[in-house]
Amino acid sequence: MREKILAMLEQNGRIDLKDLAVMLDMDEAALANEIAQMEKEHIICGYNTIINWDKTTEEKVTALIEVKVTPQRGHGFDSIAERIYNYNEVSSLYLMSGGFDFTVIIEGKSMKSVALFVSSKLATIDEVISTSTHFVLKKYKVYGMKGYW
Repeated sequence: MREKILAMLEQNGRIDLKDLAVMLDMDEAALANEIAQMEKEHIICGYNTIINWDKTTEEKVTALIEVKVTPQRGHGFDSIAERIYNYNEVSSLYLMSGGFDFTVIIEGKSMKSVALFVSSKLATIDEVISTSTHFVLKKYKVYGMKGYW
């Protein structure tokens, strides 16, 4: 049942609890308890709003940065990852297989601000061997939402 609850919440995190209980044929109190438990267990990690910033006056650029690092003895990638994800500019960080170790996703006010982040913060980490920055030119589908971009 958890998977059904999660699938419905993933599609619409603002769905009314009463409506969700009816759709899942569950008692509303039991559903609320199950959701609270999944939040406590960090299965549900938060509720986000997807915003199309291109339709506002706010200027933002999104960049994906490939990062190669030298893992630390006894810590692997985790301590390096922690240093990277603690920067406010970083919205997502993934350990990757293949030709590089991390994908860092950031949003900045301009290409210059992204370049400044890479050169002054990311590239200065001792374990970072190299970076390669890719700017998003156009979005077609974001978090399952298509046709809004």
